[in-house]
Amino acid sequence: MSNLFSNTVALRERIQRAAQECERDATAIIVVAVSKTHDANAIAAAYQQGFTHIGENYVQEAAGKVAQLASLPLIWHLLGPLQANKTRWVAEHCHWLHSLDRLSIAKRLHTQRPAQLPPLNVCLQVNIDGETSKAGLPIADVCDFTSTLLKLDRLAIRGLMVIPKPKQPAAQTLVAFQRAAACLRTLQAQFPSLPLDTLSMGMSADLELAIAAGSTMLRVGTDIFGARPQK
Repeated sequence: MSNLFSNTVALRERIQRAAQECERDATAIIVVAVSKTHDANAIAAAYQQGFTHIGENYVQEAAGKVAQLASLPLIWHLLGPLQANKTRWVAEHCHWLHSLDRLSIAKRLHTQRPAQLPPLNVCLQVNIDGETSKAGLPIADVCDFTSTLLKLDRLAIRGLMVIPKPKQPAAQTLVAFQRAAACLRTLQAQFPSLPLDTLSMGMSADLELAIAAGSTMLRVGTDIFGARPQK
């Protein structure tokens, strides 16, 4: 936490440079501060540095932090895979889900989203490189899957989330990000009534490539909070 201020300055400089290089507005790119394994105090400190979008990977870990930080106007994102027995908590407490790739989960979230809350923002997770070990929709199935969600009006389909292959050449990562951007453009053309404005892609190691390809939402953990605490 002692380095959080300097980390924040360095991160914002990186984003500004990357945006300038591709003639984009850096202020239009949202940073989700990924607080996995970091405690509520670290999140409160990040909020003081201007981070209002907070991302968690696991419902059980997120639940305690959401309760502890209820007095802060934070926007909570669930980033990791979601099990059916955890959908109610997400529907009731989160603003965003980035990993939707199953109709059964979508239907549960739709049913469980409280009527007094706005629709839950969701990104469809796309397995952009076709990895057999990774969750997400095949890119060829994205339009058909979107069609199955149209009647679920307690969900707001906002865009796509991708995680490219790790440790591959930068050129291949850029191509994967560009495929995701092209897929979003196809969705926007096919479903003009949906609020499809989000590409959740890019993390600490590849955010420049993601910005160049059109990312609107970066998921950054280590470059904000530092190394994860040891258990």
